[in-house]
Amino acid sequence: MNRKILTLALVGGLVASALAAQAQPLRNRLRERMAERMEQKRVEEERPVDLQAIAPGARKLTQSYGAAKGQDLDVYIPPGAQDAPVIIMVHGGAWKVGDKANVGLIENKLKYWLPKGYVFVSVNYRMLPEAMADAQAGDVAQAVRWVQAHAAAWGASDRRIVLMGHSAGAHLVALLSSKPDMVGKPWAGTVVLDSAAMKVSTVMDGRHPRFYDEAFGADPAAWAKVSPMDQWTPAAVPMFVVCSSQRPDKPCDDAKGLPGPGAEGGPGHAGAAPGLEPRRHQPDAGRAGGLYAGGGGVDQAAGGALIWYLLPEGEGGARAAGVGG
Repeated sequence: MNRKILTLALVGGLVASALAAQAQPLRNRLRERMAERMEQKRVEEERPVDLQAIAPGARKLTQSYGAAKGQDLDVYIPPGAQDAPVIIMVHGGAWKVGDKANVGLIENKLKYWLPKGYVFVSVNYRMLPEAMADAQAGDVAQAVRWVQAHAAAWGASDRRIVLMGHSAGAHLVALLSSKPDMVGKPWAGTVVLDSAAMKVSTVMDGRHPRFYDEAFGADPAAWAKVSPMDQWTPAAVPMFVVCSSQRPDKPCDDAKGLPGPGAEGGPGHAGAAPGLEPRRHQPDAGRAGGLYAGGGGVDQAAGGALIWYLLPEGEGGARAAGVGG
């Protein structure tokens, strides 16, 4: 009996060793493929955008809006700009990664908006672990003030500015829009693309990735200070909110909870635009921030929102009523 047990143990050990020996090359190949894909992604993200192919005669300026490392932005100016509208884009990346110059972030947006005569500004800000979400929002507010002060020098309007953010960047722009005194001078409107942190306490009270703890900390009082829904005031800047109805964390529920047009005497807010789902791959992600719907739904939706926000006051009641319902 003992011999049989010993034999079985030896056979089992040999089989396990053989399987392990076979598995190691497979793991190595998987690591190699992952490394190759990461390198391909890095090369693609660092590929320079051919600005002249997009809009001949366009210019790019890189400027600092603050003294700290990371407080800088790129300004893309179409040829012949006069009283041009401005889009200020704030990248995502879990509050800890991302860059204003990533091709997947800006290329299609430049192709869509620059030929239409928009000045496009892409903003960097300090990230984790150096700066938590509240400090990052302060950086973006500082960038908006800087753009307002310098817009005329580019042939742009300081009144026709739309703030746009994706993912973590969407949370930051939504926070500023809910509490615009963080900036001071108001802007025309905000497009919020795929934020999952409109009500921060809801996120933190449920299961969530660790980077949320890094961004928001452990104090519920601090959560409220960086929560767009908790910071909303009647003076809030109108928001057009694009959300995914397929994400398990149900961000559209929070987006729909924002006060509607004219609530409490406020200037009005856009309704949520559900069903515009996140792309899995960013290189050709939608021109309005890495989201899409069949037939360019986000382009049309965000484009319509921007046009609405930028209409002169009183024209069609746009500035009074917000966008959508």
